Amino acid sequence: MPPTHKRIIGIDFGAKRIGVAVSDPLRMFAQPMGTFDMAGLFNVLSRVRDEEGIEMFVVGYPLSDTGGENRMTGVIDRFVAELREAFPGIPVETFDEHRSSRTAMKLLAASGSSRKKRNEKGRLDTAAACLILQGYLDSRH
Repeated sequence: MPPTHKRIIGIDFGAKRIGVAVSDPLRMFAQPMGTFDMAGLFNVLSRVRDEEGIEMFVVGYPLSDTGGENRMTGVIDRFVAELREAFPGIPVETFDEHRSSRTAMKLLAASGSSRKKRNEKGRLDTAAACLILQGYLDSRH
């Protein structure tokens, strides 16, 4: 039986790790899923698609301070193309991730996380993915 409330997946693509967040069933809140390498990412996304359904992907798009492209936008464009090829029929949108990593670092610091915890492998990437997805979800309501 197909899922009734498909999820929206938020992705913070980085050179070393890929942070992933998932919406709740009502698509109101972003929740952390973790960080993955490329192979692990496609495996976990396939599992989510099969078990819960995926409505769409939202990929953080790194614009410069002036709103233009920067050195990472081409990398993200290639990743988006790979995502579309791997998951045909599931829309992929980009969403401005401007300063999401900086904001995630500030939020982790404000939460009382030690500097060591904040810098743990993947913690920042997952928090940035949550911020990207939550920003997208908020923009829809």
